[in-house]
Amino acid sequence: MTQTAERPTFEEDQLEDVEPPELDPEVAARRAAALSRVRIFGDPVLRARALPVERFDDELRAEAARMAGIMHDALGVGLAATQLGVMHRLLVYRVGADAPLAVLVNPRLEWVSDEVEPLEEGCLSLPGIHVDVERPVHVRVGALDDLGEEVLIEASGLEARVIQHEIDHLDGVLILDRTSREERKAAMRELREREEAGPAG
Repeated sequence: MTQTAERPTFEEDQLEDVEPPELDPEVAARRAAALSRVRIFGDPVLRARALPVERFDDELRAEAARMAGIMHDALGVGLAATQLGVMHRLLVYRVGADAPLAVLVNPRLEWVSDEVEPLEEGCLSLPGIHVDVERPVHVRVGALDDLGEEVLIEASGLEARVIQHEIDHLDGVLILDRTSREERKAAMRELREREEAGPAG
């Protein structure tokens, strides 16, 4: 998710005709390097269910720190381990520049509100694709932190959406599975056209 000028979207691979010219060359280079480490739609790992984390050690904390660095450089607000090909139930997110980094291990949705809201989402694993996804506005999530301590998060709005989006990744679910049939067909058509066109340049 990254943030656009108008509103934040998830793991957003910003609109290519808008953002790149505005990025500082150094920031753009870091972003490109970070995005090159993210698994892209079509990679089977994105459809696999991650395994529970059982060891809470320095290796796990280093993994979370590496994910946070990649998320930051990619101008994202959330990242799941499976997007980097790591099959751990681990996600990181930060919903604002001044917000603390959240590390959730083995997260589980304990409650979701009846109130739902549609909002456009994008995904680093589906670069340039944006679809409307309807999600509960409020959630309660139980998880462990990177020290193995229990945490309980009650989130609303953007934070709730980010958490749900990233938990979906840990379950092998993508935004294409959460949108309307019409938007899914349009997104798949766009992905096919890009594949047929080949890399730019």
